[in-house]
Amino acid sequence: MSQRRGPKQAVCAVAASLLTAMWHMLRDGNAYQDLEPGHFDRRTASDRAARLVQHLTSLDYTIQPPAQPASV
Repeated sequence: MSQRRGPKQAVCAVAASLLTAMWHMLRDGNAYQDLEPGHFDRRTASDRAARLVQHLTSLDYTIQPPAQPASV
């Protein structure tokens, strides 16, 4: 982000993220729990496909996803 918008805005974005996390922890009384690497990669394939279809539709692409996702 610092390369795109500058170091000052990058620092402010990180500070805002930290402040939001701290506010939720103080409000709920929970300890911090790291989501671990790969957290977002573990989402189901159908959820990812739906999100990608929605993104492509917002870019004015028309696609028809396959009935079943290809097995990996």
